[in-house]
Amino acid sequence: MPERPDVIYTYDGSFEGLMCCVFESYDRREVPGAVYGPGTRQLSLFGSREIVTDRAAALRVSDAIPRKICPDALDFVQRAFLTFPAEKELDTLLFLRLGFTHGRRVMDMLHNDVVDRLSKAVRHLGQEAHLLSGFLRFSDAGGALVAQITPKNFVLPVLAPHFIARYPGENMLIYDKTHQSAFFYHEGKMKICPVEDFTMPDPDEEELKFRKLWKLFYNTIGIKERYNPKCRMTHMPKRYWENMTEFASDSFFKSKPKRIDQVALPHHKG
Repeated sequence: MPERPDVIYTYDGSFEGLMCCVFESYDRREVPGAVYGPGTRQLSLFGSREIVTDRAAALRVSDAIPRKICPDALDFVQRAFLTFPAEKELDTLLFLRLGFTHGRRVMDMLHNDVVDRLSKAVRHLGQEAHLLSGFLRFSDAGGALVAQITPKNFVLPVLAPHFIARYPGENMLIYDKTHQSAFFYHEGKMKICPVEDFTMPDPDEEELKFRKLWKLFYNTIGIKERYNPKCRMTHMPKRYWENMTEFASDSFFKSKPKRIDQVALPHHKG
């Protein structure tokens, strides 16, 4: 493998852009010291090179992955791209260079640090998506199901198919507060896009009633003699609690006072 020069790649943060970084690495016969997306640049003495996203170059790389490595490798790097470790971009580039050399065997090379790190990150992504498929709590907002999550990984592309299959006839919005993005599903069409600012809509009386019923159900099925908070946190990590109805504060179950601009004032006849 070529020696790493004193250069850092920067790219636009898209999967296509990352594939262009791989293309650049081969085209220049070099391996960068780091690969940074928007907002992740760190202080470094190395020079940087901006890699412009070119769809044709990205397609050449992504098409080569299933042919020269294996079909599973393409799904693997697509999922790795959704994970949160800061070194995921460089590790993905290094993984693909290994794969283009060793072929299918790279998927089992867990003794290699790069493959091991990426495998653990992808496994964590799957585990987090699995947990959120059960921990996510929807609220009804004018006929649409709305929820908020704060995951470590960018799980929306993994979660979306699950909830579309589960509620195919519903309109949905899931807001990822961590990554300021949202999944929209409306009349059979889905979209995931950036959302800089989002506030959960105020509940109506019907929604408040169901929140209280869920809280009552949760408290009722609990067995006092078997209460074990450490065990609960093992199966239901505490970092998910802030978005779960059963752990919400009292204000979550009460009507919010209307602002002055929401109050209908009586018409004055003069």
